Amino acid sequence: MESLDLVPHDSAVNTQRVNDATLHGASAWAVILAGGDGRRLQALTRDAAGISVPKQFCSLQGGPCLLEDALQRASTVAPRRRVCTVIAARHQRWWDALVGDLPEQNLIVEPCNRGTAHAVLLSLLHILARDPDAHVVLLPADHYVADEDTLAAALRRAADLARSNDRAVYLLGIEPEVPDPELGYILPSPRRFSGSATPVVQFVEKPDVLTAIELIDRGALWNAFIMAGSVCALLRLFDSSFSSTIASVSHMVERGMRFRSARLDKFYARLRSVDFSHDVLQGRETTLQVLPVSRCGWTDLGTPQRLGVTLKRLRENCDAPRLHTRPLHLNLAEQYARGS
Repeated sequence: MESLDLVPHDSAVNTQRVNDATLHGASAWAVILAGGDGRRLQALTRDAAGISVPKQFCSLQGGPCLLEDALQRASTVAPRRRVCTVIAARHQRWWDALVGDLPEQNLIVEPCNRGTAHAVLLSLLHILARDPDAHVVLLPADHYVADEDTLAAALRRAADLARSNDRAVYLLGIEPEVPDPELGYILPSPRRFSGSATPVVQFVEKPDVLTAIELIDRGALWNAFIMAGSVCALLRLFDSSFSSTIASVSHMVERGMRFRSARLDKFYARLRSVDFSHDVLQGRETTLQVLPVSRCGWTDLGTPQRLGVTLKRLRENCDAPRLHTRPLHLNLAEQYARGS
């Protein structure tokens, strides 16, 4: 798989368009990926009208929704003016009231869902045009974390590592609590020191329980799909099959075209769906490092079963529901109780 040697002076992006005087040096950015439909939880996320609400716009137990939690998480590594989110045009009814304090140019609106690879690529090219020295933390919008301080410390550590080595990409690997067959695993090099970043040996996606147990015994970590790297290091993960896509999107950015444009709509309509983990990261193991994260109550709430386990733990810990702040948010605890 031939990688693209993407550096700012070789790209089609006119980096002279940077107009924010604060965007100089090794700038920290955060990108929240919030364009998914949450299909695996759709049975539990239908509102009174029968419309399935993507889980990132639902609250876990009556407080802020998961996207709001992710925005707060992103703010631990980047100032608000450098927090971006990739969102879907079809979801505007839900995100419109949530992202008002982000700069408009930080709202990266996809016309339709063409997989996580294109969402990541679109956000990286958007940032490259504004800050070619950027160091970027990528994180999903639909996760729950019990111990936010532990994860925030790991995010800052990953950002610092990316700043010190602008050719490396660092993944966060969560120390497993159970051998969950519905999660992805990262197997690090056996030669590792406690708490340090380690080369990635292998990705294993959704193994059976026995294989998951074996992987954990070998030191495997849960893949949280959270990573950090310089914008150019992250772009180099995309191989030559993305060349025409990169050139086209870069041309749109260079011309200052808004992401909510008819031209982008037509362009996206021609794209095939590409998964970032499966189609981009796999095969790139030798270029990646994994940073272990202590158990912090992380979950992607990816299945009804995992949601149920999380809600049970919250009840056992006597965590009181937070005040409901926005009537648009579905309360997943109430939805789960109703559907059980």
